[in-house]
Amino acid sequence: MSKLKAVFILMLCPVFLWAKQTESIIPQPVELKMKPGLFVIDQNTSVEFDRKHTGLKEAVGFFTKAVAEISACTLPANKKSEKIIALSIADLPTIGNEGYVLDVTPEKINLSANTKNGIVYGLQTLLQFLPAIRTNAALEIPCLSITDYPRFKWRGMHLDVSRHFIGPEVVKQYIDLMAAYKLNTLHWHLVDDTGWRIEIKKYPQLTDIGAWRVDHTDLPWSDRPQAKQGETPGYGGFYTQEQIKDIIAYAAERNITIVPEIEMPGHVASAIAAFPELSCTQKTQLPLTGGNYTNMASNYCAGNDAVFHFIEDVLTEVIDLFPSEYIHIGGDEVNKDAWKHCERCQERMKKENLKDENELQSYFIKRVEKFIVSKNRKMIGWDEILEGGLAPEATVMSWRGEAGGIEAAKMHHDVVMTPGKPCYFDHYQAGPAGEPLAIGGFNTLKMVYDYEPIPHELDSDEAKYVLGAQGNVWTEYITTTAQLEYMVLPRMLALAEVLWTPAGNKDWTSFRIRLKNQFKGFEQKGLNYCPGNYSVHITPQSTNGKLLVDLSTEILDAEVYYTLDGSTPTLESKKYTGPVEIESSVILKASTAENHQIKGYQPAEQKFVMHQAIGQAVNYTNPVSKYYQADGPNSLTDGVRGTENVGKFWHGFSGEDLVATIDLGEMKSIKSIALGCLQKYRDWIFLPGAVSFEVSADGKEFHPVGTIKNPVDRNTEVAQFDFSTSFAEQQVRAVRIVAKSSLCPEGHPGAGKAAWIFSDEVIVK
Repeated sequence: MSKLKAVFILMLCPVFLWAKQTESIIPQPVELKMKPGLFVIDQNTSVEFDRKHTGLKEAVGFFTKAVAEISACTLPANKKSEKIIALSIADLPTIGNEGYVLDVTPEKINLSANTKNGIVYGLQTLLQFLPAIRTNAALEIPCLSITDYPRFKWRGMHLDVSRHFIGPEVVKQYIDLMAAYKLNTLHWHLVDDTGWRIEIKKYPQLTDIGAWRVDHTDLPWSDRPQAKQGETPGYGGFYTQEQIKDIIAYAAERNITIVPEIEMPGHVASAIAAFPELSCTQKTQLPLTGGNYTNMASNYCAGNDAVFHFIEDVLTEVIDLFPSEYIHIGGDEVNKDAWKHCERCQERMKKENLKDENELQSYFIKRVEKFIVSKNRKMIGWDEILEGGLAPEATVMSWRGEAGGIEAAKMHHDVVMTPGKPCYFDHYQAGPAGEPLAIGGFNTLKMVYDYEPIPHELDSDEAKYVLGAQGNVWTEYITTTAQLEYMVLPRMLALAEVLWTPAGNKDWTSFRIRLKNQFKGFEQKGLNYCPGNYSVHITPQSTNGKLLVDLSTEILDAEVYYTLDGSTPTLESKKYTGPVEIESSVILKASTAENHQIKGYQPAEQKFVMHQAIGQAVNYTNPVSKYYQADGPNSLTDGVRGTENVGKFWHGFSGEDLVATIDLGEMKSIKSIALGCLQKYRDWIFLPGAVSFEVSADGKEFHPVGTIKNPVDRNTEVAQFDFSTSFAEQQVRAVRIVAKSSLCPEGHPGAGKAAWIFSDEVIVK
């Protein structure tokens, strides 16, 4: 038994009632040892520290203010008292710059670290033992010893304030949440197409014009009409430089570095609305209202030197404001069509001997990086900055899965992992039935908790280039503070434990128990949070011609009830005790029950379609993407049809044909084959150009039985289509399906790049 597990069992023992308080610590410390007794903070308590150390003085101010907000205790400094909280800077080489050592006895708390940062993290641990709101109750801290330090350097959260402006006080509340769980980097997305949020004194038009748009918050992001002349652009806002300085100082007091993102060369329609001459077309346009880009310019002109002078002016003011080591320049989702038709951009390509627009983007990024480096800062960007060649000293933020991060780490460039699955907190975390409208996707609390930031593709040397990870919050569908809180809580806490706690110390059951105490604090503070993913996970397993279904829930100590006739489960329905065999076409519904109550807005539901290939093994010529494994290698023969939720029941392929061969196990009489596919325009998922079907009597020699071309418009936002062929009934042992890959169409942000193929089922009848 590990030391940590032994401690955890001790925590659960009712004999040591004082130990229950340790259940609230998130993230889980590296080493924790409980001792009998309590330290009580009261009027006879003082804080002892070296006043000459500026960092300690700041840390003491932060802690005493926090204590005063929840109690009547005013903790004096360096006063002889019965009980002492002693803070000291020491030489502790094993814990690094952010670690701390904490020892609590009934008479004294000793907190030591190598830096002010470590002291603040130790104080945050102490604060987790105290009430969340003002109280007359005793401020009790259990006696214990902790040695603690983080696993990763970059422990981040992202906040998009461009789609919806978020006021300074709410940004500070966001910082408080991050700080409470020892996250240390706020990636502040200040610039995008629909809002320029930072005051640039040399260019006041950026906020006079670019920070405001016509209000269409009553409509979904993608359905908003473009602005018309004469309409009032009254929705928006921006931060003055004085407000930004205040927020930076507030964050620094809590050990949080703010990394500003000034988007380029794409996603800059807000700047172009203010300065049309920065675009390739140089045409006047109104600020974007949402996701409709028709005839709108959103890229800087890469062939115009005036653009780079403008960017350098902007970055000079940004760098003067932000002390961050890193400056984020975006670099993502650049639609290069405008560059292809721009004389200046094409001339730039000839002059610089660039073979294509990808290399033109690389030229743009490298030129900006050179300027940033000249200011003694480092450049970081989304993984698209790899396209056309990576800038010499660039750090890559990998969001389109982990592939970009892996590539960069193998090139010995620093990397921050933030793949859409599971690090996008604007995606659904439960339901989605009954949940607030979100952009899509599905990243549950457990998915976040189970995330491992170091991909197995990296060796030990390459893994050193993974700085850490962050959770991203894009706000197309997040318009209120309550909704922002709901989307990050409690997933932020799960990510915090992933990034701080040693991988071997993580324990899902322990985390869920500790999380319940955090929920109490959220309720006391009036924070809006997701109580849990009550949806039942329906996991088919098709083997040896049989279809079995596992039912599970993330909720601790909960039960699952299910039906097979499409009716709504109740406590009188069948209770799940083991895999359920599906023997016919049925509609399975399942619900979670907690404390003898059915939970969730509606039951999980899955339709199973029985056919001749059910349960048979699928052999792929090209491998399935590791990010879209559905329910395993035989997902095409599990009887499960997918939905618009791309994260479930779909096998994904990018840049390669789907070639699947299925041995039916014996000779079977069949007369039709179909392949179910998905199109989801915004997620770069498109129906294959064509699907061909072949059959074989011996599993070796195949002959064609039909080819179906894609009949669906490639600009259709969402479509599910079965490519199906019928033929004269014949005896068949095996079938083969070939779905041809394609490129994203013209006008799409990924135009000319590989599109995804998503398939859910091969239906053989």
